[in-house]
Amino acid sequence: MKYIPFILFTVMTNAAAQLMLKHGMMTLGPLTFAGINPLLKILQIVFSPWIFAGLTVFVVSMASHLYVLSKVELSFAYPFLSLAYVAVAVFAYFIFREDLNAYRIAGIALICLGTVLIAQSGRDTPETEVAQNSSQSKGSVVQ
Repeated sequence: MKYIPFILFTVMTNAAAQLMLKHGMMTLGPLTFAGINPLLKILQIVFSPWIFAGLTVFVVSMASHLYVLSKVELSFAYPFLSLAYVAVAVFAYFIFREDLNAYRIAGIALICLGTVLIAQSGRDTPETEVAQNSSQSKGSVVQ
């Protein structure tokens, strides 16, 4: 449970990156490669300010995720990334006026419920179990 803040940092930076990428693509307008060298177009996209910022934040998110993966089980950490969808859906509703209908709200509720259940399953991480087993072993040697 002590790694939840790091996991949530990963989730929020991932969501922020997605919002920046969306804003950047809206700023650039419809994507077309007609009449332009595709490599130049890709460079134009990548180095536009919002896209570049989004990609940079996404790299920070991935670095954070790698740190988390070094500390907790993948089957515990990875499902939390679904919370990025929750954050993106809510912020996209307010920022971009995207639709947030009853089906999406129900899906978001299920994602949140599932994430809470997964978080509860992580109360005893492998590190905690090793520490508990170690202290129990020491206790049984003394007896």
